[in-house]
Amino acid sequence: MSKRISSVVVIVVAIVTSLNAQSQIKKGEKLLNIGFGVNSYYNGGIPLSAILEVGVTPQITVGGGIDYLSYDYGYNYSTRRSFTALYIGARGSYHFNELLKINDNRFDVYGGLSLGYRSFSWSDNYNNSYYGLDSNYGSGIFLGIHIGGRYYFTDHIGGFLELGGLGSTNARIGVTFKF
Repeated sequence: MSKRISSVVVIVVAIVTSLNAQSQIKKGEKLLNIGFGVNSYYNGGIPLSAILEVGVTPQITVGGGIDYLSYDYGYNYSTRRSFTALYIGARGSYHFNELLKINDNRFDVYGGLSLGYRSFSWSDNYNNSYYGLDSNYGSGIFLGIHIGGRYYFTDHIGGFLELGGLGSTNARIGVTFKF
């Protein structure tokens, strides 16, 4: 699976870098990503996310985001386990269009870092937490890294794909609104 993702990333970068340079983001412009994770680190549930970034230069955006995942395991009539993961953090992105000489405004290639807090709650009714997971297992500070790309269908609406340490998933897809 990771070989396929790597191949897709290499092909997209090769196609996109054959275009001419142009700035993608304007100072003060806002980007809202609404998406979902295509997998989960926690073997269940669908991670949902909302990220808002604001252009501070033609290449740099800063903002914050939230990532939410909840799942309930029902092994049988008497055994239930559930968890909720909530990631809230700040993030910054560098937009590579000018550096890669991308002149097509429909494309946006970017990467960046996130720093925030992860709240993880866990509950079960099986043998006094047999697996040793208490109610706040895994909560704390997190550092994430992302690379991504957008394709705009109109001047203000596009699709995005991000890969990396993205909260409760390592691959996210969704829609971007630019305003």
